[in-house]
Amino acid sequence: MNLRFGFPQPLLSFALLLVWLMLAGASAGNAVLGLILAWLLPLFTRAFWPDNPAIRKPWKLAAYALRVIADIVVASVIVARLVLSFRRSPRSAFVCYPLTLEHPLGITMLASTISLTPGTVSADVSNDHKMLLIHALDVTDDQALIDGIHKRYEKPLLELFQ
Repeated sequence: MNLRFGFPQPLLSFALLLVWLMLAGASAGNAVLGLILAWLLPLFTRAFWPDNPAIRKPWKLAAYALRVIADIVVASVIVARLVLSFRRSPRSAFVCYPLTLEHPLGITMLASTISLTPGTVSADVSNDHKMLLIHALDVTDDQALIDGIHKRYEKPLLELFQ
């Protein structure tokens, strides 16, 4: 494929098209405009992409996305229950999460997943990319939070990128 006029980031282009169609509505005009945007945006921003992400098992990306969506729904209910309950106040904390991921896109996906899940926010990544600072709304056990993130998010991302 000619990278000069082709799709330099095909996965990004596909994701942009899907997001555009979900936001604007599925119609022929929106599909054409979405295709144009999905082609032009990665083409104009390819200088910002130092290397193409090497996703080893792309079929596992769908399972990961479904897991994240399910966790967002469950966490939303838990956070709503916590906020609306007057019985106890949340025990918020900052937790240092040791990263196993090395690929920058994998670290970004993990940090974004954590921030998308209600009740947790990725606050910072260390300069050596070995530690992720996470703020959690309600933490009873730091190690349980670390183990849960590793099992549910980082381990599948490791399979995708390494």
